[in-house]
Amino acid sequence: MSETRAEEGSLNKKLPDVETLIAEADTGGRKPTGISAKVLWFVPLLWAIFQLWYASPMPYVVGVAVLNSTEVRSIHLAFAIFLAYLAFPAFKSSPRRYIPVHDWILAAVAAFCAAYIFLFYQQLSQRPGLPTTTDIVVSVIGLALILEATRRALGPPLMVVCIIFMIYTFAGPYMPDVIVHKGASLGKGMSHYYLGTEGVFGVALGVSASMVFLFVLFGSLLEKAGAGNYFIRVAFALMGHMRGGPAKAAVVSSAMTGLVSGSAIANVVTTGTFTIPLMRKVGFSAEKAGAVEVASSTNGQLTPPIMGAVAFLMVEYVGISYTDVIRHAALPALISYIALVYIVHLEAVKSGMKGLPKRSDSNLVRSIMGFLTSFVGLIVLSAIVYYGLGWMKGVFGDATIWVSAVLLILVYAGLVKYATRFPELEMDLEITELPEPGPTIKAGLYYLLPVVVLVWCLTVERLSPGLSALYATLFMLFVLLTQHALKSIFRKTGEDLVTCLRRGFSEALEGMVAGSRNMIGIGVATAAAGIVVGTITLTGVGLVMAELVEFISGGQILLMLIFTAVLSLILGMGLPTTANYIVVSSLMAPVIVTVGAEHGLIVPLVAVHMFVFYFGILADDTPPVAMAGFAAAAISGGDPIRTGIQGFIYDMRTAILPFLFIFNTELLLIGVNTWYHLLITVVTAILAMLLFAAATQGYFLTRSRVWESAALLLIAFTMFRPGFWMDQIYPPLESVPATNIYEIAESMPPEAQIRIQVRGEDLEGNKIDKVVMLPLGPKGIPGKERLMEAGLELRFEDGKAYVDNVVFGSPAERQKIDFDFEIASVQKKADRPPKQLFYIPALLLLALVIVIQRRRQAREELQPAQA
Repeated sequence: MSETRAEEGSLNKKLPDVETLIAEADTGGRKPTGISAKVLWFVPLLWAIFQLWYASPMPYVVGVAVLNSTEVRSIHLAFAIFLAYLAFPAFKSSPRRYIPVHDWILAAVAAFCAAYIFLFYQQLSQRPGLPTTTDIVVSVIGLALILEATRRALGPPLMVVCIIFMIYTFAGPYMPDVIVHKGASLGKGMSHYYLGTEGVFGVALGVSASMVFLFVLFGSLLEKAGAGNYFIRVAFALMGHMRGGPAKAAVVSSAMTGLVSGSAIANVVTTGTFTIPLMRKVGFSAEKAGAVEVASSTNGQLTPPIMGAVAFLMVEYVGISYTDVIRHAALPALISYIALVYIVHLEAVKSGMKGLPKRSDSNLVRSIMGFLTSFVGLIVLSAIVYYGLGWMKGVFGDATIWVSAVLLILVYAGLVKYATRFPELEMDLEITELPEPGPTIKAGLYYLLPVVVLVWCLTVERLSPGLSALYATLFMLFVLLTQHALKSIFRKTGEDLVTCLRRGFSEALEGMVAGSRNMIGIGVATAAAGIVVGTITLTGVGLVMAELVEFISGGQILLMLIFTAVLSLILGMGLPTTANYIVVSSLMAPVIVTVGAEHGLIVPLVAVHMFVFYFGILADDTPPVAMAGFAAAAISGGDPIRTGIQGFIYDMRTAILPFLFIFNTELLLIGVNTWYHLLITVVTAILAMLLFAAATQGYFLTRSRVWESAALLLIAFTMFRPGFWMDQIYPPLESVPATNIYEIAESMPPEAQIRIQVRGEDLEGNKIDKVVMLPLGPKGIPGKERLMEAGLELRFEDGKAYVDNVVFGSPAERQKIDFDFEIASVQKKADRPPKQLFYIPALLLLALVIVIQRRRQAREELQPAQA
């Protein structure tokens, strides 16, 4: 008993350190007083107001402060870098209680350099590519200060990566023959990096300014209102009593927090303060408790609808709609989380762990009724909103938005009144006993309404992500302002309404300030990552990387993917989610596309971007950097390296997914067109991932023997990729003469891609022979016109097809198809039996393993009883 109390005491002592860690990781480690504190409060508030103003239609309504995207990027970076120098100390020994004079000077100079594009926009636009001496000086100082701000806010990794890429740009002629290039002058480099939109002020910073800020602000306001605490309490109420319950609750709460969080480290320190001590209490070691939190928080960055703000970057980089990004990312994230819950369960069973004691006994009927009233009620409410608004559009027309706003406020007031029937949720860091599920869920249902507004605007109204986040954020501000006053009215506590409104107003302001300070690191990171992107576009290093990977892999597809995955892990170490994706997608995604196409691997671009993104994110729990692992170890008291290693072991199920959906794009719901195909895909993917988790844990119904684990791996592989076995019997594709290309194009289904083999010579005389996939036009028009939609015009001579014209900027032009290339053949899917037939032997083998393990399990249970 004394050991347990001592252990709990040591854990509680660590909580203040965790608060410090949160500040240093997200908002800066400084807490000055006096005027400095007011500046660090007022400037972030001003930043939030500016971003809300820019995202709204108001500038165009009143004709004030109408800015283009380049000007907004400049102002956005000026705010971020100014706050970076004030909020983040230069070194560990630097003062925390005041801001030194030199940091004020650096902040002012950095803000001026960042705002240079905005301040002198007209002059710069009149001399593109012809920088003056002043332009070059400002650019050099601005880049240096961005690198230093990046080091302060995010640590050395991203800064070092940027410096290496800049050295490569300017020292090109002196590089080894493999990576040599002609280099760039200082003027050309600064024009590209700083004075245009190819580098620092490129797409990445634009997405940060137009979308990411609003989503981070929305998440911060949601947390300030108490939704984060609500999510964690609900997870514990529903799962805390199970075997290893706190660990399962950690997974679920991290998944919910990850929906709106932009950082795996922030997720760890937010939910980990609750979950890690409780995991220790029920029997998890320090390393395993931290690893569970790391794995679940890392996966939170892969979970739609936000994906650590990468969903919006992917829209720009891949060129598909936001709803398509969500659709493709949904199933991998779902099966990854389900498998992690199952891994936690297996760990608990192996160790004989129990859950936390319930507050009160419950029976089956009460559990079912609680579930029905909570979740089914929410589903019914969502259905009423969905179909109700659909009906209202036909009746109210343009007035629908105002009618629906009134209805939303009425539903919000009703849910707040319903919440007052139950006790207020506790805000303590330590959960000593399980909350009751029913009252806990019902006490915060109104927190879900802002999320409903966000998802509705994104997926139903099809508004832009920025505008959707704006409306959700405005509603969230309304919730913060009114929730205390409404609760006081409905509870009849007699509390002064003015006091309640002041409290809500204060929380709203604090939430806006916290959201802006959370954005400092992201704003600086996206600017710094622009240096990497600028280097790629300026020097063509992407082609060099492709040649290097092809040389090392020897043209072997699997080796190429493994090498690309390792490089993505290395590049992603120490980077925040947004910068991580920008770097790995810019550098490594073209490698898979280029090298893969030359060796017959043709996959949709979104699958390639998801592949590199997954491995970039896994760097957060991969030693030696493993920043999320270090954050978790600070809470658990465990060894950081061992925590990171254990977290990566738990994340092995996530690591195999990218390889699987490269070869089986159905896991990204590509080519899944019917409800029964969707059902089969989801069920088999979940079953396969559970079996893979059981195999890697060495435990299924009981401890597995080696051959049983191998059998489970074989079954999982077959369920994931049944086409592999079918390919050994029947070739997946057959070549058809190119003269039939129009007939084949006309017969293909909607949104199809035609696979063609092209031959020719490039401008340098190199022989080209490759297979490409081109998206076709809509179904129902002639094949010639469908092919024209891809930018390809053909002519036929002597029984052969040749490229007669390639439309500029078309998919065909992006695939580097040129005039006079020969269309050697068209490859279409071969007629063969359905690949799902291989599920039958896999399920029979699974049945055999289950029978054998059940018998052994029965014998093992009988032996202790006899003893």
